[in-house]
Amino acid sequence: MDKFTGKIWVLGDDIDTDIIIPTEYLALKTVEDMAPYAFSPLRPELAEKIKKGDMIVAGKNFGCGSSREQAPEIIKALGIQCVIAKSFARIFFRNAINNGLLLIENDKFPDAVNEGDEITIAVNESIQHNGNSYPITSLPQNLVDIIHAGGLVQAMRKLNGLGEG
Repeated sequence: MDKFTGKIWVLGDDIDTDIIIPTEYLALKTVEDMAPYAFSPLRPELAEKIKKGDMIVAGKNFGCGSSREQAPEIIKALGIQCVIAKSFARIFFRNAINNGLLLIENDKFPDAVNEGDEITIAVNESIQHNGNSYPITSLPQNLVDIIHAGGLVQAMRKLNGLGEG
């Protein structure tokens, strides 16, 4: 996971958890059942177009709203490997890390891309796009370890020698 390339989907500012997964779909049994409805209030077709390995690029305040953990879980279930935004709601940021979803804050990059562009991420180093390099602020190693493990529960199982759970 240290370096990867993917196609981007561009969203705007203030993408809240009700846009990521509307409340009426939270009653479905699993996040996989909920995933087809991701982003439906904003772009009903988006969830079915996202492919494993794609990334989301957004504006400021991504993940604002409620603290529902299903929001990052559903993004991950869609196959999104990373979300890059100008800023994230703090509780969403921590929920995403705890669920093994990489988030990158960069206030310049979202304005420099178009939907469908391909980018390369070197984790804790840079974003590469059309010959340009955008620096990434490094995450602390303990958070990188949680993401690499696939989430907090898996990281703690690994740390305690309990294997996959």
